[in-house]
Amino acid sequence: MAHITKSTQHCWYPPNEACRRQMTHNSGLARRSGNQAMRPLRLLTILAFVAAAPVLAQDGSWGNNETAVETTEVTASELESSVRAIGTLIAEASATLRAEVPGQIIGVHFREGQQLEKGAELYSVEATVLEAEVNEARANVSRSESALSRAQELYEKQLISGTDYDAARATYDVDVARLRSSRARLSKTVIRAPFDGFVGLRRINIGDYATVGQELVDVVQLDPLRVDFSVPETLLPKVRQGLTVEITVDAYPDEVFPGEITAVAPKSDIEGHSLEVRAILPNEDLKLRPGLFVRVGISLGINPNAIVIPEQAIWPIGQDKTVYVVVDGKAQQRVVKIGERKPGAVEITEGLAVGEVIVTAGQMKLFDGAAVRTIGAASNQG
Repeated sequence: MAHITKSTQHCWYPPNEACRRQMTHNSGLARRSGNQAMRPLRLLTILAFVAAAPVLAQDGSWGNNETAVETTEVTASELESSVRAIGTLIAEASATLRAEVPGQIIGVHFREGQQLEKGAELYSVEATVLEAEVNEARANVSRSESALSRAQELYEKQLISGTDYDAARATYDVDVARLRSSRARLSKTVIRAPFDGFVGLRRINIGDYATVGQELVDVVQLDPLRVDFSVPETLLPKVRQGLTVEITVDAYPDEVFPGEITAVAPKSDIEGHSLEVRAILPNEDLKLRPGLFVRVGISLGINPNAIVIPEQAIWPIGQDKTVYVVVDGKAQQRVVKIGERKPGAVEITEGLAVGEVIVTAGQMKLFDGAAVRTIGAASNQG
């Protein structure tokens, strides 16, 4: 570069023809000098790539380096098919009792949480006015009954017209209806248990005034209980009435409560594409309560010849699930279909056969056709 500077230091702008030729000559010298300097670096780069590239063997395969992997042999074993779901406990019968007539509460005939029989008295509402109405209606019935009896005698003797007799009959019928109505209103002043069960917490006390429709207390039947849950609609052929279910709750983590499916909904849920299922659950010891969150296990049968492999053998590729199968010392990547899942293991419904050897560890370095060397065997879980 010093030579170039020296040759052009007397050129002024704009340069004359001699200066232009000199500058062109110097630029060519610089490019040739740069190319000569880059040649050793390019040569080193090419040598590095050649050294790192695999060697093509005589049989046409790339190199002879084997990848160390762990393998296991595919076997058949017995597998119980089951499905898991979550649900909620529901009382077989539950009612919130409400006041049907207004009035002051004059009696509470239960203890909170008490077990009751159907028809047991729970509350009494002040009924003086209604009792008076019943007495009045009863007197009217008695009077109209006597009038009807006299009218009938006179009608039979043809002393009165048929119209007069019909009027006496209608009056009697109206008075009887009013008596029945007043008795019905009077009966509503005593609130009774509608079925056998347990009474809840009272929401009104003695002396309070109850209005029509006001909530008084809950009555719940605790044995048996129902459990409602959902399963995927793909299980429609398998989930049916009579299947056994196992219920677990957080309150009793070490206990399993057996039940039985009593009904499957006749239609699938459009949004969730699931089926509503109901099971009955005995609760004789009264440990469980309606509203509890539960986990439901449904046994769908046993497959005596299921292919179950370790879960770590599955190698996801996009949406596919694949497994590396060792064939003649080489890894063959194969797409499989998955069935039931168990802790640490998975069922294969399509893609593998009994007796084949699969890779359970070392898939990260593998590709389809890679040479492999087994360094250990994993135990097949199932």
